[in-house]
Amino acid sequence: MLKLPKEILIDSSDGVKVCAHDYGGVGPDVLFCHATGFHGRYWDPICSRMVNNFRCVTIDFRGHGNSFVSEEITMDWTGMAEDVLATIDYLNLTSPFAVGHSMGGSSILLAEQMQQETFRAAWLFEPIVIGGEAITPEMSKGGSLAVSARKRKEIFSSREEAFKRYASRPPFSIVDEESLWSYVNYGFRDHKDGVILKCRGEIEAQVFENSVTTIFDSLHLVDLPVTVAASGDQEGPAIIAPQIVAQLSKGNLELYSDLTHFAPMEDPSRISEGIMRELNKVL
Repeated sequence: MLKLPKEILIDSSDGVKVCAHDYGGVGPDVLFCHATGFHGRYWDPICSRMVNNFRCVTIDFRGHGNSFVSEEITMDWTGMAEDVLATIDYLNLTSPFAVGHSMGGSSILLAEQMQQETFRAAWLFEPIVIGGEAITPEMSKGGSLAVSARKRKEIFSSREEAFKRYASRPPFSIVDEESLWSYVNYGFRDHKDGVILKCRGEIEAQVFENSVTTIFDSLHLVDLPVTVAASGDQEGPAIIAPQIVAQLSKGNLELYSDLTHFAPMEDPSRISEGIMRELNKVL
């Protein structure tokens, strides 16, 4: 059974305190970065499969999980990249291998553009990179995703109620049960009426609305092996994946045609195997 990770608060930019989860482990450092609205602990099922051979660290980005932000802060993705760099610096991670999902993958690419030679290599599942034909700058203001986030139900009577609701409808109705429990258990905090989402709908909406539009045009600055993994759901993030790879000097495309944008939660066993396969190529 996976041991509870050590929780560490780290000073980042703009007065933010980022929460990192250090699972320990013997071997090369691996830093996991989550998607918008999520948190570091939904990587638990994947870290449990890797911690015997790697030191695994996950991060709660600003506004997510157990990190702290002021009410005045904006959710610009540059800040997410600064959270990544602050975590690496504070924990003395040595040329870590980076793993990212959706916005987490974008933050890794942006962090590498801001501070080159930060990472040894990266495995990114459908990073949200504005550019190309699939995800245009016009789509970078959040659109329907921000609207949906602001309407999201935030309070449940219990974690059990939240789990049942999520498990009964897309996109979580097809995810692995262990992964969904990891998301629910650590994505809510106790509240007078039961439990409440740690990443509030307004914060999630602001993240969608403040995406960085320069990452695609600066991909040539990312001079490290990057595997971009893509699903077969034919949504924008999957469609743009080959375009991202084409812009990278050392890019590689990996397809999971039977999965969706939520693949790390759908099949953590296959995803962890894919990550370790690519990691072992650069060791």
